[in-house]
Amino acid sequence: MAKFSTIAVSLLRFASGVMLMYFHGLGKVKGAVGHFFGGNEWRFINTVKSIGFPVPELFALAAAASEFIGGILLAIGLFTRHSAFFIAFTMAVAIYRHLTTDLRFELAGLYFLIALVFIFKGGEGISVDSLIRKGKI
Repeated sequence: MAKFSTIAVSLLRFASGVMLMYFHGLGKVKGAVGHFFGGNEWRFINTVKSIGFPVPELFALAAAASEFIGGILLAIGLFTRHSAFFIAFTMAVAIYRHLTTDLRFELAGLYFLIALVFIFKGGEGISVDSLIRKGKI
């Protein structure tokens, strides 16, 4: 039974990391690249600014990196606790933003809870962290 639990937790980590990276982070990264290198408007900066963050370009970029790079790291289980911490922080801000605007916080809430699990659990099971711990990498 423990083996199935390990597989289930690894699948949760992988799937949530890939979905966060692809469905949320990728669009933000594309927007950031277009803004910083192509001079295009990146509307996400206005969202960050509306929350009240100083230097909204920097915090928008940090959120994009957290979702994209953090999602990749979470999916493969590398620096799992660290990436989960940054994802949890980003999702906490997203929850706040949704609670103060449109009340559509459930997805950010789920990502927050998943990240919280991996802050405490780490990269157990099928992960790069586990391979490093075992001396296989």
